[in-house]
Amino acid sequence: MFQEHDYRENLSLMLSEVLDDIGVNERIVMRRRRHSMLMETMDNITNRLTDTNMTVYYLGSQSEGTTTIGLLSDFDILVCSHDYNIIQDWSEWEHGKRNYLMIQDENTTPGYCFLQLLRHDVPLPATVIPDEHHITDRSGKILLKNTIFNGAIQGAVDHGPSLAKQGRPGLSDTDIVPSLPCKSLHQSASDWLDRQGIGRWPTQDMRRYAASTGCFVVATGSKVSVYPDLEWRISTSLAERCLMFNLNITQIRCYVLLKMILKSFLNPQDEINISSFMCKTVLLHCIENTESSIWTENNLFICLTYCLLELHSCVQNDRCSHFIIRENNLMAGQFTAEKKNELLKKISDFLQNDRQKLLTIDIDDLGHRLQVKLNMVPNGAYYYQSSIELNEHFMTSEYLNKAYLTSVNHKLVLKHLQNKNIRTMKHCIGKLITFNINGNRLEQAAFKFLSPCVYTTYGSILASSSISENNQVSPEALVWLSAGLNSDISSSRLKLASVLYSTEYMEEAELILRHTEQQYYSNPVIPTCNCWHTPPSAPTAEYRRVCGEQSEDCIKHITAFCVKFIKEEINCVPHELQYEMFRSTQDDMIHRHQHADKWMDWAVVDSLPYLYFLQYKIYRHLQRHQDQQQALGKLIRTIATDRNLGHRETALNILGQCMEQKNRPQHALKCYQLSLQQRARNNVANFHIGKLLYRMLVSQ
Repeated sequence: MFQEHDYRENLSLMLSEVLDDIGVNERIVMRRRRHSMLMETMDNITNRLTDTNMTVYYLGSQSEGTTTIGLLSDFDILVCSHDYNIIQDWSEWEHGKRNYLMIQDENTTPGYCFLQLLRHDVPLPATVIPDEHHITDRSGKILLKNTIFNGAIQGAVDHGPSLAKQGRPGLSDTDIVPSLPCKSLHQSASDWLDRQGIGRWPTQDMRRYAASTGCFVVATGSKVSVYPDLEWRISTSLAERCLMFNLNITQIRCYVLLKMILKSFLNPQDEINISSFMCKTVLLHCIENTESSIWTENNLFICLTYCLLELHSCVQNDRCSHFIIRENNLMAGQFTAEKKNELLKKISDFLQNDRQKLLTIDIDDLGHRLQVKLNMVPNGAYYYQSSIELNEHFMTSEYLNKAYLTSVNHKLVLKHLQNKNIRTMKHCIGKLITFNINGNRLEQAAFKFLSPCVYTTYGSILASSSISENNQVSPEALVWLSAGLNSDISSSRLKLASVLYSTEYMEEAELILRHTEQQYYSNPVIPTCNCWHTPPSAPTAEYRRVCGEQSEDCIKHITAFCVKFIKEEINCVPHELQYEMFRSTQDDMIHRHQHADKWMDWAVVDSLPYLYFLQYKIYRHLQRHQDQQQALGKLIRTIATDRNLGHRETALNILGQCMEQKNRPQHALKCYQLSLQQRARNNVANFHIGKLLYRMLVSQ
């Protein structure tokens, strides 16, 4: 008996060490949480700058830190629109808002509700159906369909209640969940607020916080619902995030092991029988119903067994009660009788052979690592990534996500600034600065990523305005351009060089370009563009090493954003690139997305081709013909060999114009034809070809 106890304790400690080695430790968990919260903050700052009336929340395993590299967890993003006011009591009704009353009756599944439309001018039920997203029930109530968000997000596909967007190499996939807010926690959670388990967990502080977070309604009906298009799931995501943030490391490791077992044995080949959310719920119930002293590293194996026994009981009884809203049975309608028996057999089989089964888990090489720890095989018998390599992998993914999200948010701010006057733009800049002055640490960190890109754009807009007036760059414009120079390794510097080129400060522009080129090739740079869905190459070993060794500030030295000019910057853009602002014909407009393709009205080009193009133009002006020819050769090679270009068609268009200027019309025509092979629609190459053919005809 004592030997069995010692073995379980030893196995628990070895399991804990293995999980520590693969990144399930306090340092990485906190790092994952900060990363997710920083991205959430960056998105929400952008929402405030662009007057977008919504808030996003990063939820799930990535934000909780309850994942590993091998589990391939998505980012779960809850998008909450504040244009709606969801109420449980008439006292919560707000004048002028789109008010909906949550209704639960004999027709709704527990944990779900209907949303009844109310009048916006007085607190009374609406009597007129406003659009196709509403329907009248038998009693005359006007209800909101949960299909209102269908097709709401560009590039997304239906994925249960969420909209899934596939990630690019090095980036995580994203589940985007549209939701509506309710300021108060749902009434069905009131029992949970008063309940106290054996372990006195959650604490009263956690419960008070949970009560203050309110809840959401998510656009999905129950699988057993009679009215699947009308039901909305009640979500307590923020309260759940609070609970997960208050787990100790053993509880987190237990949850990670549950997910590995789920993926390896219970849900083979990506078949979803039991969800990770069910496992999380089982874990929370187990923590509530046990003494807190049980959850220690030397008891990890026992805790895991207890959770699996509880999961077996849930499947056997066809019931897994939501931790906060107990009436919501997460397993309702989830399994057929055949599937249920199959799952019970699999869980029982694992429990009877748990030690052997753990040794066969391939995810993150957990089984092999455990065999080495238990001295079952000699060290070196299996190859698996070291802790340093895993850290580099994790940090690389984190930095790529930060760079990509910075680019995304910069583009959203640009969309907001276009067609605005200087006063409105200045107000937007002022709002951004307040996040640095008055914001918390996360807001100040997000400011560091966003502000340089925005400053550069604002400086370029001011420069364009002053150039149109007196062909000079105002001192204020130069101040803002200088403030934004460290957005990344190239794009902001290229904008400054472009401004100087436009005002014929050629020597100064050439110096900036030469320095930028030197820096570009002194660092393992990855171009970042979110305009087209062009996958970048895998990060190099040197890039991963830099990510593993340096702080997140290194992103500015290993990232090259594409260079974006909106029409308000047109006087800072060489005329060859200005054509890109007029790429779309009336026929092309039909093939553009109303929101996601707004950038097609701008001039956008990858950093490296633009650098060589500017060098070509400047050396031509300075009559440095050998340097000019070298710059042209570099532009040609970059277009031909760089797989990372997101705007290859634009690079080919400006190369074609260079060929025209060198009186090589056949080469120019070939460039434009290659450009059209890249993008047949919304490509100004069509115009260049027509113009070139006309000139050739006239010359003959």
